[in-house]
Amino acid sequence: MEIAKCRKKIDQIDDQLIRLFNERMEISRAIGECKREQNIPVLNPGREREVLRRVAANSSQELRAYSQVLFRMLFDLSRSYQHRLASGDGKLGKEIRNAIDNTAKIFPKDGTVACQGIEGAYSQLAAERLFPLGDVIFFNNFAGVFQAVEKNLCKYGMLPIENSLHGTVAEVYDLMRNHKFYILRSVKMQINHVLLGLPGSSLNRIKEIYSHEQALWQCGSFLKNLPGVKLNVCENTAVAARKVAESGLPEIAAISSENCARLYGLHKLRTDIQNSDCNYTRFICIGKEMGIYPGADRISIMVSVSHEPGALYRLIAKFAALGINLLKLESRPVEGRDFEFLFYLDFESSLYSPEIIQLLNELAIDNENFVFLGGYNQV
Repeated sequence: MEIAKCRKKIDQIDDQLIRLFNERMEISRAIGECKREQNIPVLNPGREREVLRRVAANSSQELRAYSQVLFRMLFDLSRSYQHRLASGDGKLGKEIRNAIDNTAKIFPKDGTVACQGIEGAYSQLAAERLFPLGDVIFFNNFAGVFQAVEKNLCKYGMLPIENSLHGTVAEVYDLMRNHKFYILRSVKMQINHVLLGLPGSSLNRIKEIYSHEQALWQCGSFLKNLPGVKLNVCENTAVAARKVAESGLPEIAAISSENCARLYGLHKLRTDIQNSDCNYTRFICIGKEMGIYPGADRISIMVSVSHEPGALYRLIAKFAALGINLLKLESRPVEGRDFEFLFYLDFESSLYSPEIIQLLNELAIDNENFVFLGGYNQV
């Protein structure tokens, strides 16, 4: 058969499919209304398994797997439609709308900000950029930053979340599931690493280098040219600079920032030693209460999916169906569970859109472990 004739035949079948699809969704709507009146959950796994068994029995062996994918997608669309009809704004939607209505129109310039590290840390620079009139309080670790916000010791917290060269800051993601917070804004900062030593020292005298593990990774190409030098991990780059300054030893150096060179009276042995000039770190500003400021165009969520084939695909398909651009998808293992994962998603969307509110409500209802992390913008 010629291609033109085949395509004409497919067009005719497609016309039948769309008519049947519309009819199916109308019946699904009627079922959804009955479920709402009788207070029956939208999801009925037993019924879906029954349909899939019938579909498998009526499909050829070659196309059986394809038919399963098609009907699972139909189930997702039907459930989404029923949720939309039944839930309205839902609990989460009402919380989001309340936050939109009650959040200040201008992002604050002051406030107490929790940062990990000491004076000169990159987190401090990010905090000062976002809060030029703010007060920074330092904590020993990232967990301390989360706790400071949770316990109202600080109004805000500043945390590094990912780097353009080395990816995710895994420790921060792993801490997210243990704390209650909301992301209020994110800050993208260019990171230029500098090798710092005592005045009078030189590169050929250096035997040990101290820095944060992310900085050591980001400067891997430079460090490969120093094969005899021992690398030591510190809490952060500012701690490394202070250690060198207090040591009095000309044979040790720190990978840190130009700001730390000034703060701790150190000499710049080499500048711009990162693997690429395109070295950016994204920081998130967190708060205890939900706040959604004008211009928020980025949404972050945390969600788990069932441990079965196609579960993640079906989750992502919900975003594709609405034309939503996923900015990040990060998986982290659930401690104490055998190969179970939590997924963190960042995506471009406005919380002023009813479709987005309905999507978030649907995800909250369909997934046992769903957390809305915030709607914000990046500066």
